[in-house]
Amino acid sequence: MITETEPNDELKEQVRQLAEEAFDQHLISGHGHGQYKNEYQIVIEGKPRHYKYQEAYSLLKNILENKGIK
Repeated sequence: MITETEPNDELKEQVRQLAEEAFDQHLISGHGHGQYKNEYQIVIEGKPRHYKYQEAYSLLKNILENKGIK
């Protein structure tokens, strides 16, 4: 049985910081811990979505680089 590993604290902190920056620039509507330990919630266009931390990191980097969702 394959189980997902919990993201490390460094990745969690990086995601939180990126989300805070995107929120401050009004690129996302909200963010926070997801329902599960290995997920982070990002609110985009009023819709909460749950992402694995690595996916959240990539998404937030993309949003910040492009100044929005494309």
